[in-house]
Amino acid sequence: MTVSARQNSEPGHGYDAIMFSYRHAFHAGNHADVIKHLTLLATLRHLMRKDSPLLLVDTHAGAGIYRLDDDAAHTSGEAAAGIARLQSLLTNAKPPSTSAPNPNAKALADYLALIASFNRDGRDGWRVYPGSPLLMHALMAEPARAPVHDRLKLFELHPTDAQALQAHIEQLDAGRQVTMARQDGFDGLKALLPPPPTAGGSRRALVLIDPSYEIKSDYAKVAAAIQDALKRFATGVYLVWYPIIPRPEAHGLPRRLKTLAQQAGRAWLHATLNVGTAPSGTGLSASGMFVVNPPHTLKAALDTALPQVLHALGDGRGRGQTWSVEAGGAG
Repeated sequence: MTVSARQNSEPGHGYDAIMFSYRHAFHAGNHADVIKHLTLLATLRHLMRKDSPLLLVDTHAGAGIYRLDDDAAHTSGEAAAGIARLQSLLTNAKPPSTSAPNPNAKALADYLALIASFNRDGRDGWRVYPGSPLLMHALMAEPARAPVHDRLKLFELHPTDAQALQAHIEQLDAGRQVTMARQDGFDGLKALLPPPPTAGGSRRALVLIDPSYEIKSDYAKVAAAIQDALKRFATGVYLVWYPIIPRPEAHGLPRRLKTLAQQAGRAWLHATLNVGTAPSGTGLSASGMFVVNPPHTLKAALDTALPQVLHALGDGRGRGQTWSVEAGGAG
């Protein structure tokens, strides 16, 4: 990959308005990104087994790619406790070390290989971390997939991140296959569903919804977006990331999403990862992914990958370390 990440050490508060305070540069490559992108890639790999085009949508795209060697990443230390520990599985482990990636954890190996592809000279540590937009484009652009002509639609409202995202998209030279709008992704999604049929008549879409949840109303907006999306396009694949924090809205969101999936007669999957409370007792320690219409291969992929992820990321952390994958069929 030749895309470079714009360095941005701007602090995450006091910007224009409260709604613009969150900056993912401080959190890129943390444990939440790991479960989110591991799930996203495993899902997308399965969908791309078919040769019909996909509409891919990221409602809260961020800047697209992030520096792991700038002030933001060093300030938080989240990447060092996240993706950097998983990189060590590739660079430090030698057979027959039990620290090496489980050969059966193909989804984890695929995820790590893709991150490594953005860090060609990463022997001294990975220096950039691609966000969801760049990861999805990377799969779209693989030689075997490129002729299918998938489309990627990105939304980002934060002015600085939107500007950085646009610059990164321009470097991809992807033409009209990748487009972005500085718009609220919750609103923008409505106009994209159902996707227009392809020349062969198929309609397929994958939507990733992952707001910052800094504003409590985001939880209700996520549920409303899924409810509306299922009415517009019931067969779409919808992935929702959310933080697991002591807030009623956070605990209620997966239950609400499960109810919506069941009411629509759709299959669902709910995965969580808790790396344990940090010694300082602060910071996010757990998050989850809820998938509506998941591939039938996803549960087995996560069941194999998450134990190894937790082993690497939970080492030295406090109590509460756990992972889970629950799934239900169509109602």
